[in-house]
Amino acid sequence: MAIPSGSGTEVLKSAVFAAVSDSQIKILDGVANHIYTVLSITVCETAGAAEAFNLRISTDGGSNAFYILVSQPIGINKTFVFNDRLVISGTHELLINTNSAADLDVTIHYIDQDWS
Repeated sequence: MAIPSGSGTEVLKSAVFAAVSDSQIKILDGVANHIYTVLSITVCETAGAAEAFNLRISTDGGSNAFYILVSQPIGINKTFVFNDRLVISGTHELLINTNSAADLDVTIHYIDQDWS
């Protein structure tokens, strides 16, 4: 993606995902000519069992993903907050999954800069 030189928009957004489990879930699905700044990701264990989850960035639709967090533990009925800033551009994706069957609720807050 080229460095933007024209006008665009900047919007604060959020998304919620219930019952994240061992299936891979896209919590941010990038679009060409957008820059995303992730402000925070909140993960809450809701099934009463300690779990571990993975957070990754994919550059090609999921088959080539790079770990941000790997096997991050989360305790019984606990909440984990990831508030390091991440910048994702273009069609990259932010993915989450658990290591086994689980029940996690996930909330993501981010800034979407649209230069299309």
